Amino acid sequence: MTKAAELAKMGEVLSNSQIGGRRNIIINGAMQVAQRATSATGVGSGTVGYVAVDRFRLQKDGSPTARFTVSQDTNAPVGFANSMKAAVTTADTSVGSAILQYVDQFIEAQNLQQLAYGTSSAKKITLSFYVKCSTAQTFAVDLVNEDNTKYFNTTYTVSSANTWERKTITIPADTASGFNNDNGRGLRVRWTLVAGSNWTDGSVSTAWSGDYNVATNHQNTWVGATGRTWQLTGVQLEVGEQATPFEHRSFGEELLLCQRYFYKIEGTTGFKTTFINGAIDGSTAIGVQKHQVEMRAAPTFTQSGNVLVYAGGTGTTKSDLSPQMGTKMYRTLASSINATSGEAFQIDLVSGTTISLDAEL
Repeated sequence: MTKAAELAKMGEVLSNSQIGGRRNIIINGAMQVAQRATSATGVGSGTVGYVAVDRFRLQKDGSPTARFTVSQDTNAPVGFANSMKAAVTTADTSVGSAILQYVDQFIEAQNLQQLAYGTSSAKKITLSFYVKCSTAQTFAVDLVNEDNTKYFNTTYTVSSANTWERKTITIPADTASGFNNDNGRGLRVRWTLVAGSNWTDGSVSTAWSGDYNVATNHQNTWVGATGRTWQLTGVQLEVGEQATPFEHRSFGEELLLCQRYFYKIEGTTGFKTTFINGAIDGSTAIGVQKHQVEMRAAPTFTQSGNVLVYAGGTGTTKSDLSPQMGTKMYRTLASSINATSGEAFQIDLVSGTTISLDAEL
């Protein structure tokens, strides 16, 4: 038994300074970072994915009826400033058998090597989180080994409506199946919100297996009326069978961790945001820009709105920058601009224009 476990068994409250070390494998567990938006409406079927709080995705299977507003909310338990909130805007009183709606986070496989899964030294892990729901009911939560198609499904119960409760779940070690040492999907942690009968049969797991029991014993009470809410924060996944106090990281550190997967550059009111400089060749501008941090993979580049390319004091409006992406930097080309070979240039984002770079798992 570890020193932390010994103290906890004796009823002592542990501080982070007493425990020491980096423990939380989850990114943005305190819901501090929301680069895309602080709120998204109509989420649930056509609109899904990473819509608000970074690293937490709302996804679906089938063609669900229920719709939600997903937001970064300031209502949170003591010691936290934010939560992720899903509010029902279109209810579903008769959930179809094939329907599944859930929140999840993927963890890079190379960040899981300390678990020693697939070996005789495999370790137990503990998932803890704070949840608040407007209805008292049982929810399903499951973990998926994406490299070896192994599953662990269990449940947690909201005991009191509209009350922050901390849930702790210890997951057994898997000595049979490990994780690749790469930047792909390794582990998925999934909180089920809505589940039809195709997903709720089977049995709750006692060990990792190949049985795809995603949402056994899940109830759909909360999605039956508009205005009902489900909130999540303080998510921590750590090695061992003892849930330790939540490991708070600074906003700046959490932001950089999130920016490995996604970041957005925005033009703002009152001044232009210059995001690239370099040299021109004839009527084409070519420049190189470094990413905020090394990204997980070469990202997808999305431009929304126009930029102004300046060379020799003359600006050319462009809506079609042509990027060449890498994990550490990218090159941008702007053709058909009014310039003279050899002049320096800059590209400015005007108010309302955004550049998004996405390397999500």
